[in-house]
Amino acid sequence: MMAMRKGLRASDQVLVQIVDSALADATRRSGSWLLCKAGCTQCCVGVFPISQLDAWRLRRGLAELQSREPARAERIRTRARDAVGRLAANFPGDPVNGVLYEGEEAERQFSIFADDEVCPVLDPETGKCDLYESRPITCRVFGPPVRSEDGLGVCELCFQGATEKEIASCEMRPDPDDLESVLVKKLENKIGVRGQTIIAFCLAD
Repeated sequence: MMAMRKGLRASDQVLVQIVDSALADATRRSGSWLLCKAGCTQCCVGVFPISQLDAWRLRRGLAELQSREPARAERIRTRARDAVGRLAANFPGDPVNGVLYEGEEAERQFSIFADDEVCPVLDPETGKCDLYESRPITCRVFGPPVRSEDGLGVCELCFQGATEKEIASCEMRPDPDDLESVLVKKLENKIGVRGQTIIAFCLAD
């Protein structure tokens, strides 16, 4: 198990480097259109699904923070537990293990679920992410234009006045070889837990 964790950590670091490099390139191309900066917290409000790999990375980051700043780590856990307490009753998934249900109805329920819930990893005093280096992939790619099945998505605060062509020229391709899916499948097979969750549930233990 220890060897698996070391191998997963190395592979995850490669994934993070690929995504962060893509972000840096998209940021350079975006220039002044990209307004993301420390203290801008709009993307930290509203729950979103994360993979078991994201959850594993967050828990590892919290454990490392615990060894350095236990009080700060405990504040994160407290915020996460409080969030779970608010969200559990209407959670569109298993409230025991935090895994989201799948299917159209579950997706519909999730689309209207906890839109005003602030991420428990956000420090309310500084407006900064307390686990920034361990943040989920979704957080790492937010801001620049990213393509999905719904088209080219971009933060509503950014690219004001830019044309569709200008936005497309800044498109971010975060994981072109889909390494994330490979690592998620490997991890799920090892831990025996499959499916997505949310940040509060993975940090409330």
